[in-house]
Amino acid sequence: MSRRFLAALAAVVLAVIAAVLVISYVNAADERAMADIEPETVLVVTESIPQGTRVEEMGEFVATDELPSSAVVPESIDSLEEVAGQVTTAPLYAGEQLVAGRFSLPEDLEGAREVEVPEGFHEITVQLPTTRVIGGHLTAGDTVGFFVSPADPQETQLALQKVLVTRVQGGVTETVEEDGTETTTPAAETLMVTLAVEATDAKLVAHSVEFHGIWLSLEPEDGPEEETGPVQVEDVLE
Repeated sequence: MSRRFLAALAAVVLAVIAAVLVISYVNAADERAMADIEPETVLVVTESIPQGTRVEEMGEFVATDELPSSAVVPESIDSLEEVAGQVTTAPLYAGEQLVAGRFSLPEDLEGAREVEVPEGFHEITVQLPTTRVIGGHLTAGDTVGFFVSPADPQETQLALQKVLVTRVQGGVTETVEEDGTETTTPAAETLMVTLAVEATDAKLVAHSVEFHGIWLSLEPEDGPEEETGPVQVEDVLE
């Protein structure tokens, strides 16, 4: 068998192997792409719903929709039965997806509102991952530091200090049974934290929620209040 024949045979084999690998890669890529666009059923608000609305009264204000899986927000629900008997913990607006974190049992909602809001202050709710809210260890009456991290420039600023927390949904809860046994329920993946702030600060909070990253720190009400400048990339890497 000549060398030319062997070389040609080897080239053909390599070409076949390359073709198989390319086809496999393309098929895998197609499968990944299809997984991202595979539609999922979610509930979407069709008309604004006030805070405190019972789930049983929401039927005419929501509708099912099919969205790509990549567009479905965490904890979204596809049926009101998933939150039966609960009420909305914040106003819901047309076009937004329904998520479990926006609902609570009426008795829990009433119990969470134990903090007196300073006169003239606004209450504004932020939804954040548990990792950005002290692991979920936050309750009404606590005060927090409000950190903002804009994407451009890449910096982090302590924008507000000693902000009063008036309500928390989804945080760590501890209950004591009749026999004295203490049970701790872990926090949800996301928390709804309501803050009491002055009007100018409410604008800052709303803008930060809409366009930037946010972290909350547990800050004692009697703790020192210091002026701190922003932390930038060069400060971290120096």
